[in-house]
Amino acid sequence: MCILASTVKLKPYRKRNVEKDRPARIISLDTFRGLTIAAMVLVNDPGSWSHVYAPLRHAEWNGCAIADLVFPFFLFIVGISVAVSFGRRIEAGEEKRDLYIRIVRRALALFALGLLLNGFPYYDMSTLRVPGVLQRIAVCYLAASVIFLNTKWKGRLVWAAGLLLAYWAAMEWIPVQGAGAGHYEKGINLAAWIDGHLLAGHMWQATKTWDPEGILSTAGAISTTLFGALAGQWLTGRAEPRDKATGLFAAGGAGAASGALWGFLMPINKSLWTSSYAVFTAGLALICLGAVYYFVDVRGWKRWAWPARVLGMNAIAAYVLAGIMARLLYLINVTGSDGSTIALKTLIYENLFLSWLGDLNASLAYAITFIGMVWICMLPLYARKLFIKI
Repeated sequence: MCILASTVKLKPYRKRNVEKDRPARIISLDTFRGLTIAAMVLVNDPGSWSHVYAPLRHAEWNGCAIADLVFPFFLFIVGISVAVSFGRRIEAGEEKRDLYIRIVRRALALFALGLLLNGFPYYDMSTLRVPGVLQRIAVCYLAASVIFLNTKWKGRLVWAAGLLLAYWAAMEWIPVQGAGAGHYEKGINLAAWIDGHLLAGHMWQATKTWDPEGILSTAGAISTTLFGALAGQWLTGRAEPRDKATGLFAAGGAGAASGALWGFLMPINKSLWTSSYAVFTAGLALICLGAVYYFVDVRGWKRWAWPARVLGMNAIAAYVLAGIMARLLYLINVTGSDGSTIALKTLIYENLFLSWLGDLNASLAYAITFIGMVWICMLPLYARKLFIKI
């Protein structure tokens, strides 16, 4: 025993450093998410809807402006987060049952938060809009997560392509009563027909007969999220960082070109989230992500990314806060010197911006200032490392 003890060296037990073993966070993802949220607020909250620079306006119907890239970029990022988060949890050996519970809870919370935001501060259940941005995020997150947990990368690609092809075939070949098949006009198409029958009275008030976050078009949005999941799987793979950036650029170029070509058969349209739109915007998202990833994670230029990360680390909270703030600025009235009442937003906009800037610049300056106010509200959370995950 003495000889054995002298020849065998026993290593002292060392407690595992969980933080050290955890994979490094993808800084560029938080940056890209923050930039996307900032763009979303910029597009949603101009000083005056009558005076908005053309790139910040949504396309009238078919086509794609800068404003039309914001929502698909965010869903694309949701897909990346699904791949990064669940990829790590699967490697850690978490049970699928626990993951499903987490997925359903988060999806329900996002959907409920969307309903609360739609009705704030008055909740008329007879006309409450059921679809919405957060509701679509919830459905896409749920679908993409379940597909991710039950397939490999080829299966995810098949699901993404299959949904787009099925959606295209449905729009092309299923006739609408009184109009026929293959229509993509505003309010006269299969997606609008389904919304009108299943969501009557609970759609966007600006349209009333169809909804830009409607039922059938969600198929295209789920595909956008799955494309993001595929990008997330590539980012967390074993390839060299420069090769990852190159792959993102190459795939993005191919996707944007394919979507543009598909647009000749099925118009690129955000409100319908057409298949061509899903592929085209996913391609552009890959290119933009590739650029951010190259500069932040490959070259290591991280200082400029900090302001974006403040928003990106609490993206949903920032979006909800922006929605509530915008609504309150419209609803709060103040009394002027002549005794008339005016909305607080109008008072701020006309006195602080329009009084010394031209119409377009005043509207843009107001939106940028609004982003700054949301950023300031998120800064204490970031400083204390409080990241709200719905």
